[in-house]
Amino acid sequence: MAEITFKGSPVRTSGSLPALGSQAPDFRLTMNNLEDVGLTDFAGKVKILNIVPSLDTGVCAASARAFNVAAEALGGVVILTVSRELPFAQKRFCEAEGIDAVVTLSELRTPDFGKDYGVTMLDGPMAGLLSRAVVVLDRDNKVVYTQQVPEIAQEPDYQRALAAAKAAL
Repeated sequence: MAEITFKGSPVRTSGSLPALGSQAPDFRLTMNNLEDVGLTDFAGKVKILNIVPSLDTGVCAASARAFNVAAEALGGVVILTVSRELPFAQKRFCEAEGIDAVVTLSELRTPDFGKDYGVTMLDGPMAGLLSRAVVVLDRDNKVVYTQQVPEIAQEPDYQRALAAAKAAL
């Protein structure tokens, strides 16, 4: 279990991020067109999992925008932004923000992702949502980089995540 903070107050998560070098847990998440997808749907690509509590918050929106800009320069890398929000809300957000190079995924039908990746927040005002984290997977879905952002109100380390993705190409 990771202990993070929300505006300085401790928050526990459901576990820890997958270990470096381990095989990433597969998942079934829902895209904003209501199609369910898993890791095999992104086979052969390096994947950046941008895990966020809610795209309706400033920091989550900023991370989606930052990764959207970076995605255009990263051929062979797919950026998957994962949250608990409904696919309809994710779609509205992307359309309003002009985000078109990031795939949004929802735990709409299967809440196992948060448990399997150790990112479901167990307490605090955002209990039940996903914590802010980044996981980079190589083409074979091996974990090559992780960051559990220690303070929910902070943005992730984009440069390290992007460097890990480039190195995995």
